[in-house]
Amino acid sequence: MTGTHRAIVRDGGSPYLAPRLTAEPGPGELSVAVEVAGLCGTDIQMLRGLRDDAAAVIGHEGTARVVRAGPGVDLAPGTTVVVNPTHPGDPSFLLGHTVDGLFQERVLIPASAVTGGLVLPLDEGRTPELALAALLEPLAVARYALEMLGRFAPATLLVVGDGTVGHLAVRAARHRLGRTRIAHVHHTAAGLAWSAGRAGRADVLLQAGDLERFRPEGGVMCVLLATPRDATVLMLEKVLALGADVVDLVGGVPAGAATPLLPGVDLAGVRAANCAGVPAEPEMTFAVTATGRRVVLCGHRGVANRHLAEAAAELTAAPWRYRDLVTHETGLTGAVAVMRTLAGSAGRTIEGRRLVKLAVRIGAERRERR
Repeated sequence: MTGTHRAIVRDGGSPYLAPRLTAEPGPGELSVAVEVAGLCGTDIQMLRGLRDDAAAVIGHEGTARVVRAGPGVDLAPGTTVVVNPTHPGDPSFLLGHTVDGLFQERVLIPASAVTGGLVLPLDEGRTPELALAALLEPLAVARYALEMLGRFAPATLLVVGDGTVGHLAVRAARHRLGRTRIAHVHHTAAGLAWSAGRAGRADVLLQAGDLERFRPEGGVMCVLLATPRDATVLMLEKVLALGADVVDLVGGVPAGAATPLLPGVDLAGVRAANCAGVPAEPEMTFAVTATGRRVVLCGHRGVANRHLAEAAAELTAAPWRYRDLVTHETGLTGAVAVMRTLAGSAGRTIEGRRLVKLAVRIGAERRERR
């Protein structure tokens, strides 16, 4: 151990700022200093006690700089990196879920992640401006989904969910899918009102309660479900009733989840079939609904390194496309207050404004404190 660093810790109660021991990297390990970390919807669910993930320090989105490499690791101090939070073959490494995450000044990346190639250096041509680094991993998630759905040349893309991934998917789809008609389904009226004032909004804005009245274009309708775990099955049933042809389960799915509309289909299995870009040719499930209609189901957990690299390049090349999605910025100290507010509320209003993405500037605050 070389001293302590500051971290936002949760231990079943409200998150708080506390010192943590700073570990020296052993063989194959890497010590990084977090520059910026983003708060995602899954993090908010953990803060609200809706998930039982073990990590005391959450956070899996953001960038960091290498401080020290253990024996056998060839990454120079000062190198800017992004850590792929999902290991395709080692379930014991899920950053911010099974191991401590990025809402702290220093993070020890275990050997299985380093040797597994999950630490990606970012060169100058693909290093987003600091706050946008909080969007890097969720944009990679959106790109993974659009890569799958784009194969079907959709006439209509229905994006369900008004969290960060939902908004990023709408923006990225506009650029990637050309003339596809894009509809965006919001959880609340407040979320819809926020989108209505944005230049990058979808062609059609809906609230979930109005979904039955939506009429897709002729041709293939693809659906991207970027929903919290407790809403995924309900929204899946709604889009199947609309006549969805292809559905990508991006959001969480409870273990054992099923619906009578898809007899015999293990929804959690559909989502888990593609993990961190493996297999390279995505698994698809060709199912028949209870009414006899054919539908294609797919899903994925995590992203491949190439999705992260592509997202970094896109955020660097076109920051204007996504900049307004970072609605709140603060340091570790301010982030504690934001997390406590979100943990005690069902909404996403912080300082009188809707929160889409919180970027926590950990490196800048650390340097100011010296």
